[in-house]
Amino acid sequence: QVQLVESGGGLVQAGGSLRLSCTASGRAFMTYVMAWFRQAPGKEREIVSSIKYIGIPWYADSVKGRFTISRDNAKNTVYLQMNSLKPEDTAVYYCAAQRTGEVEYWGQGTQVTVSS
Repeated sequence: QVQLVESGGGLVQAGGSLRLSCTASGRAFMTYVMAWFRQAPGKEREIVSSIKYIGIPWYADSVKGRFTISRDNAKNTVYLQMNSLKPEDTAVYYCAAQRTGEVEYWGQGTQVTVSS
């Protein structure tokens, strides 16, 4: 069993930055691909970024060049640095632990609101 706890959301003006953190319990952190998803009101949940245990990142086109994902395996923590934020980035952001392409565990979500 893995529990994921996110932090770092909040309200920011357009062009600003936020850093999300997600800390996992359990000893199997390094076996998971860690990912960030987001869900805006009235929209489906979408993947934003992911990172393999050896640090290879992937980004959705909508955030490429603005967001940076990283992980600290010693701290069981994954981060999402979000720069140049836009109002369309407003959503609840979820941390997820994936194996074999499927999400096995979700965090509780953290709200990110970007004002124009």
